[in-house]
Amino acid sequence: MIPGRPLDETSNRMGDTERLLAALKRTLKQRGMRYADLAEALGVSEPTVKRMLSQGRIDLARLERICTALDLDFFELARIARGARDLRGRLSLRQEQALAEQPQLMIVFHLLCQDWTVARIRGEFGLDAPRMVRLLAQLDRLRLVELLPGDRVRLRAPRDFAWREDGPVRARFLHQASQEFLRDGFEGRDALLSLEIRELGDASVAMLRRRLERLVAEFGECADLDVGLPPQRRRSVGLLVAMRPWVFSLLDSLRAGQKNP
Repeated sequence: MIPGRPLDETSNRMGDTERLLAALKRTLKQRGMRYADLAEALGVSEPTVKRMLSQGRIDLARLERICTALDLDFFELARIARGARDLRGRLSLRQEQALAEQPQLMIVFHLLCQDWTVARIRGEFGLDAPRMVRLLAQLDRLRLVELLPGDRVRLRAPRDFAWREDGPVRARFLHQASQEFLRDGFEGRDALLSLEIRELGDASVAMLRRRLERLVAEFGECADLDVGLPPQRRRSVGLLVAMRPWVFSLLDSLRAGQKNP
């Protein structure tokens, strides 16, 4: 987008502009904001806001101010406009079930999604050729990868797929992985562990959830950007994000009749 130039003059296709405007309107509704609220945040009249969102004549500076008022950035707006958050790819239940039942198959598929070569997987984990071929053949039959000549594969699954919330992979591995992840002192330079407990209103909870969802999305985007780096310049990084209504059980010690430990 070129600063100062109307939005509808910089989009290559009218459909892109319409999707962007629809995303702005949808986000306004989700935030519980009226046109009058947005107009007040921008310091313009309500008719001006209505005209901007109906005609698409929004310059870059004003679009940035709109995004700030809606608590999102350009990348998040683009994701909403193209439906990425709602249409994120998923594996079939049969595919997830097969991966959940065979941890080695799961690991190989995960590494292939991280752009590991077959040769690197074999060398790192000491898999002999017959075992590797059997695993790749299974992934091929599941239509997760396509076998190519020369021990190469091409992913058939979308690289940014999401596991099913109530699917077999989460059921088998999520608790185990979370417990293992937390068994650490988090003392390294690149480690961070923080637990905060505060009382919040519904609006603040909703805002924080959006920001955490954005962080998870950006984590995936960083991985997509770095997938082309040489192996020696990449390392495995875990990100565990959690938020829920919670009262620490320690507070029970204050209740009437409870003795101090």
